[in-house]
Amino acid sequence: MITRQRLAVGVCALLAALTVGTAFPAGAVADETADRPAPKVDLVLDVSGSMRARDIDGKSRMAAAKQAFNEVLDVTPEDVQLGIRTLGANYPGDNRKTGCKDTAQLYPVGPLDRTEAKTAVATLAPTGWTPIGPALLKAADDLEGGDGSRRIVLISDGEDTCAPLDPCEVAREIAAKGIGLTIDTLGLVPNAKLSRQLSCIAEATGGTYTSVEHTDELTDKVNQLVDRAADPVVTPVAVDGADACAKAPTLKSGLYTDREEFGQHRYYRVDVEPGQELRASVSVAADRQVARDYGVSLRAFTVHGREIVRGEAAGSGRTDVMSTGLRYPKAESDEDDAPAEAVCLQVANSFSAAAGVKTTPGLPLELTVDVVDGPDGASDVASFGLGRGWWLLGALVLTGFLAGLLWGWISRWRFAVWRTN
Repeated sequence: MITRQRLAVGVCALLAALTVGTAFPAGAVADETADRPAPKVDLVLDVSGSMRARDIDGKSRMAAAKQAFNEVLDVTPEDVQLGIRTLGANYPGDNRKTGCKDTAQLYPVGPLDRTEAKTAVATLAPTGWTPIGPALLKAADDLEGGDGSRRIVLISDGEDTCAPLDPCEVAREIAAKGIGLTIDTLGLVPNAKLSRQLSCIAEATGGTYTSVEHTDELTDKVNQLVDRAADPVVTPVAVDGADACAKAPTLKSGLYTDREEFGQHRYYRVDVEPGQELRASVSVAADRQVARDYGVSLRAFTVHGREIVRGEAAGSGRTDVMSTGLRYPKAESDEDDAPAEAVCLQVANSFSAAAGVKTTPGLPLELTVDVVDGPDGASDVASFGLGRGWWLLGALVLTGFLAGLLWGWISRWRFAVWRTN
């Protein structure tokens, strides 16, 4: 019995070693990130007087923000250079001109010292005005230099109080500089005016707006955005989907942003050559309160309306983003000059607005399109599904065969010994 257990353990260890060695070649992960420029993130926190309100899980908005920041700092990736900027944290007076200059760098953007950053956050107390526009301008300066991705994450519970410096225009100005800086916004109050302003700021730079009402939602979203900053930089391209395939814009490989109204269908077209593979995914963000039970679908059609493949996702309850995707390998053609196939992509959602929530503008969506050379035997669905996994499957089959021979040999040897004795 002991011999069998040891043999089983040995075979499992061998299988695991082969699996890891095949799926993750040595040094592959390290080589992939070794030369990547350091991503930068500036967390911009509203510390105005209204952050005293106690309406987030029974505690103040400021306490919820501090808790979220501490949890985010604990798990920030080592390669991310992170900083913290405040607005409305230092001037408690009534002088509007002075209050609208009240933005300061609490922790400089750079390699993260978690203890030092947490100590800085602990000193914050709700104080003054809400100069969002000036804070965004300064935050853009905080992120200057380097070739890595740059991201501002703005967390606020109120509208800017320092017009005519419109923060939406500030965001457009930052985007117009072409420096690849994205601004994501999070609203701590389900307020229509605040939502419009923060949505406009995010939309101007290809970022996202999310309304959060609980501490764990705030923590999860900030974590998601910090992690996203570590991804390779891809600047989304704004595109207007059509209401029918015949009028749809033709897209090439890339990342695209659009808006989709509740229950609406949006169409896009992609040309796929014989032997190529289309990979597409879509994410639709619930940037406002929505009713329970919803879904998102991404479907590929021929221009004649025949469905090729689809991807679907469904949920129930409040969520930030719903995503799905599909893959379509176009078979090789015997004709040398075979034309490309026009594939129609249809994005649909079954979100519905909660009572009193405006349905315009539409929900933000991100569409990723990638047209690549297809795997050998792309017309074979099984081959397509496994892709390079055939190598792993072959290794596992070979290992199983050898293990079976070894076990058979040991069994025969033990039986021979038993008969001899």
